[in-house]
Amino acid sequence: MIVSTPGRICLFGEHQDYLGLPVIAAAISKRIQMKGQFRSDKTVRFSLPDIDSVEEFELDFPLVYTKERDYFKSVCNVLHRKGHSLNKGLEIEVRGNIPINSGTSSSSAMLASWVKFLCEMYQIPATQKEIGEITYEAEVLEFTEPGGMMDQYSTAVGNVIYLESKPKISIETYARDLGTFVLGDSLEAKDTLKILAHVKFGMLSGLEKIQEVNPDFDLEKASLEDCLTYQPILTADEWILLQANISDRDILLEAKGMFEGKSEWSDEKLGDLLNRHQVNLREHKKISTSKIDRMIKSSLDAGALGAKINGSGGGGCMFAYAPNHPEKVVEAIEKEGGKAYIIRVDEGTKEEKESLFY
Repeated sequence: MIVSTPGRICLFGEHQDYLGLPVIAAAISKRIQMKGQFRSDKTVRFSLPDIDSVEEFELDFPLVYTKERDYFKSVCNVLHRKGHSLNKGLEIEVRGNIPINSGTSSSSAMLASWVKFLCEMYQIPATQKEIGEITYEAEVLEFTEPGGMMDQYSTAVGNVIYLESKPKISIETYARDLGTFVLGDSLEAKDTLKILAHVKFGMLSGLEKIQEVNPDFDLEKASLEDCLTYQPILTADEWILLQANISDRDILLEAKGMFEGKSEWSDEKLGDLLNRHQVNLREHKKISTSKIDRMIKSSLDAGALGAKINGSGGGGCMFAYAPNHPEKVVEAIEKEGGKAYIIRVDEGTKEEKESLFY
């Protein structure tokens, strides 16, 4: 059995999903592949040559976690608790070309591949959305992680998705044929915890103050004018974050209207919305870095229509929308010291007839 799953970029909605606001994400043509077969014993053995690692464990339920984020075991435990009998060992090889630890969801893509692989091998019926749900349960809920659910659903479902988590999980898939993007890896390690301390917990503390005064306050519907009442009770940073989140929410809704055909589509308009989103991320949420800012500026100077940082920030990747002459954008990014890849929007997790790698 061979399965593969894409990485993802977040088009709109960075640092919004944990506030209960929607996101628009796109699966990309960089993938993680899992291939393997049953063994005659109850040992599960993973070979991960890309990172020169081997991992193995016995199928003796409940599986005991022996390290932080013991994801291969957590998927098995989740499926076991759902009543599926996993009783045969497996020999598996994992390969991929998604940049690692760079905000393109390599870990969620790997986990979604593992879920898909097990479902195919054990003939467990599961839609792509259900694979996203199981992956979210195994990656986030099982370890009480602080993340949202964009990564798991966007990699599993694929293409461009609009994801709402309130009042319940709702996904729309957009089939619009987008042009090429260029993914730029800054090769800087992300400092996610530092970013979350400022952006997430700063915003949540501001919301707490507002809801003490007005328990009915709804970030999904509030206008900036509505929020002026609360400015005196917020710190300067909390007020800036509130304004940026409302602005980013409205930028996403403009993009949604275009994707759904409610307003006229243009590549230039998509690029403009990405650029406006990046201003908030750089100036107000402060999740960009000086190197990524240079990569973005060079991309735009080389003809990209829009560009922004991707993921939680503090390092990692940016991307540029470059439907024309993407190779010039690649060259511009690499002149700034990044590693660049031309990518397209891609399908979600799926079975492969032959290996993508080697």
